[in-house]
Amino acid sequence: MRLVQITDCHLHADPRARSRAGFPLRQLEAVVAAAIGERPDLVLVSGDISQDESAASYELAHGVLSRLNCPWYWLAGNHDQPQLMEAIKAIHGEVDLGGWRLLVLDTCVPGHAHGEVGESRLADLVERLEADDRPTLLVMHHPPLVLGSEWLDAIGLKDRDALWQVLADFPQVRMILCGHIHQALAGHRQGVVVYGTPSTTDQFLSGSADFAIDEASRPGYRIVDLTDGEWLTWVERVDL
Repeated sequence: MRLVQITDCHLHADPRARSRAGFPLRQLEAVVAAAIGERPDLVLVSGDISQDESAASYELAHGVLSRLNCPWYWLAGNHDQPQLMEAIKAIHGEVDLGGWRLLVLDTCVPGHAHGEVGESRLADLVERLEADDRPTLLVMHHPPLVLGSEWLDAIGLKDRDALWQVLADFPQVRMILCGHIHQALAGHRQGVVVYGTPSTTDQFLSGSADFAIDEASRPGYRIVDLTDGEWLTWVERVDL
């Protein structure tokens, strides 16, 4: 099973709109074209599809992502409007990967950049994990780790410790994929590996105390090859 993660597209209603370092729609098209060449079984888009929260931006994203020759799923990030996303394509909370299970955890707080799971969503996660002990891949928008970047940690997952307390009882959770951070990441906590993935558009400068763009880094995506309880993962970058 080959999964490709794409994240943080930040599209505008205007297909010609610029970001700080490029053209988001053009960059997404290049990333999707490269991803198609990886022959994935599934593509996951882990939030912040839109920058301006417009219906037109989701239509643009859907048009590009529909070029994929495999199933694809998206989840909301802090810049997104889930209702507009759902009107175009459903947001799924779980995907059966055969020997693995993929669970989506919503970390968004309406009107805020930071993330929270909250008691209700934590209780739902417990219920879902109790129902199946297959190796589990958890996907969320906000990172559940401290990154050492002051401005980015300030808009990270506020109740991450509560999440980790829950996960301590469920060793089947082997891996977490996140978006939001616009950079590659490989970290771990409690035996769970956490991976972050480059944005399809601008990249954030790692370790910066204040907001900063890494103009030397290119857009990219993550490949995750899953086998029987094991995995191999790496990041690919895209030339524009």
